[in-house]
Amino acid sequence: MCRRLRAAVGRDEGTITAEFALTLPAAVLVLVLALGALQAGNLRLRLVDAASIAARSLGRDESPAYADASVTKLVGAHSLQTTTEGDFICATVSAPVALGPTELGFDVVARSCAMGGGR
Repeated sequence: MCRRLRAAVGRDEGTITAEFALTLPAAVLVLVLALGALQAGNLRLRLVDAASIAARSLGRDESPAYADASVTKLVGAHSLQTTTEGDFICATVSAPVALGPTELGFDVVARSCAMGGGR
């Protein structure tokens, strides 16, 4: 009986290693996706701040170069478009989402408006 028990236990060697080898890539993928979502959320918050700063500075009749430099300080690589809608000057800022050195292939966008003419 002891021989049969040892033989049965001996056949299970390595199953934990195999299960771990199968689940590790899935766990890493979930971790990477979670980090990417956090990075995109953080970028969104910075873009909202950058768009409002750009709109307010353009509303105070400051130069577009100054507004662009202000956005660069907050976001880094970005695209800034400005539009005028009646009395309002609107700034739209977009930036690519990156996880480390790799871009994830989509942009996050934020838009803000301020009264023009220094009002």
